[in-house]
Amino acid sequence: MANLSGISKETLFGKLLRVPLRLIPPATVVPIMQGPLRGTKWTVGSGTHGCWLGSYEHEKQKALQRELKAGDVVYDVGANAGFYSLLASALVGQNGHVYSFEPSPDNVQALKKHLKMNHVANCTVVDAAVSSVDGEAAFDVSGDRHTGHLAESGNVHVRTLTLDRLVLEDEVRPPSLMKIDIEGAEFDCLRGASGIIQKFRPVIFLATHGRDVHDSCSELLRRWNYRLTSLDARPLETTDELIALPGNSA
Repeated sequence: MANLSGISKETLFGKLLRVPLRLIPPATVVPIMQGPLRGTKWTVGSGTHGCWLGSYEHEKQKALQRELKAGDVVYDVGANAGFYSLLASALVGQNGHVYSFEPSPDNVQALKKHLKMNHVANCTVVDAAVSSVDGEAAFDVSGDRHTGHLAESGNVHVRTLTLDRLVLEDEVRPPSLMKIDIEGAEFDCLRGASGIIQKFRPVIFLATHGRDVHDSCSELLRRWNYRLTSLDARPLETTDELIALPGNSA
């Protein structure tokens, strides 16, 4: 799989490579060109061009392929327009299931569209923000639609929920793997899932936003006897992409 997204847009070649991409209307539906989702339908403007090129977060795609198997249950926390939900859906098969958590109204619309146009039947969309409490919170959708986040100054209000409660009340199946990428709210997500993480020991793909959040999440996961590895070549202290693998129950 050619990692076209790995070519920096700051280089001259990277800039030239991206010029024709700007000419494609955002609403255009195209087949993803390569990788495990090759042939899957995708809306050009719903994500970076790397999504439909198939090279988006190249290393994470490969790592998920290694970790997921048929029948697994995946929590896609911060599902955005659904790239990883589609990938997980294909990897876990009809006996597995994907729960896609996404609070942004625009992203939820794009996510549901992608699931429908690809006839995905093993994925449930939960339009809420995952946090440490059940309730409601302000959400900032200004600027880049892909970086919306919980914020006191947010311009919309969204539902918040804890994963512990969802599993306790049998609203969702327990997870085999969690992919968490929620623009700085990762620690609160883990706190609200402490019970199920310690009981069911899922593999956790964690994108952290900010050094304090990274350090807090790392400390918590180590306390639960998880072994942390870096998804990229950077050391654990400086990367913002972690894979947490469970040891014995804490």
